[in-house]
Amino acid sequence: MSLENCVSRQIAEYGRPWKLFSLLVGLSLLVAGAFRYRAPDWDVPISLVMALFAYLTAPWSMRVVLERQWKNFPLMLLFTWFTVDGCYWLYWHFQNPQALELMRSVNFPASLSLYGMCGLVWYFQGDLRQFMRAARELWLFGRVE
Repeated sequence: MSLENCVSRQIAEYGRPWKLFSLLVGLSLLVAGAFRYRAPDWDVPISLVMALFAYLTAPWSMRVVLERQWKNFPLMLLFTWFTVDGCYWLYWHFQNPQALELMRSVNFPASLSLYGMCGLVWYFQGDLRQFMRAARELWLFGRVE
């Protein structure tokens, strides 16, 4: 498959209504959490930044691992690190270095877990009807064609 076809297919996946809806739900929960919990490193801008990077990279990263695309593994590690920790560090380094120092070690495992979950949710390539059919087949037959 050519690079142009891969890019076109990925752009189509980003525009799937069910994926955009799930992103909106996740963003809403992150924004609500930023107001509810008042953690020193949890605010609306970093919630938006990290969620959008996860939307762009998590499904591809999950695909690299699950489909054993070892040649893409170093790039996958870079994307994962940047989404989970790099953009967080960059933001808080300039916004509030004390919050960064205080919270970075606990943010990493939480963000990595969420990144993995997002990758699994958005891993499927197809519309909602195809997704539901594949989920039903997996449930009934234990396999996906």
